[in-house]
Amino acid sequence: MILFGIGFTTLLLHKNMIKKIIGFSMMDSAIYLFLAVKGYIAGRKAPIVDGITSMEAYINPIPAGLVLTGIVVSVSVTALMLALTVRLYRQYHTLDIDEITALCRKEEET
Repeated sequence: MILFGIGFTTLLLHKNMIKKIIGFSMMDSAIYLFLAVKGYIAGRKAPIVDGITSMEAYINPIPAGLVLTGIVVSVSVTALMLALTVRLYRQYHTLDIDEITALCRKEEET
């Protein structure tokens, strides 16, 4: 919860786009840690075929699959956000969202 709160606060309060991307990544990591903790059951093993047929011997594999899928999606979204940030920086020479918005409005007026 603390990691998610730090990421959410970073996402809301900072004007720098790189810091916002870092905050978003922190929130992602907090969610993955939460899912991993909820999927783990002490004393149980990963569901690999080893001759045990009892369901009580294994942990639930669904949260682990969700975490892996989420990590792949998160890396893709982060790469896209960084690519857009680089394009915006090349065009406006700043990473401040307020300055970019002001420059964009100035371009639209002319």
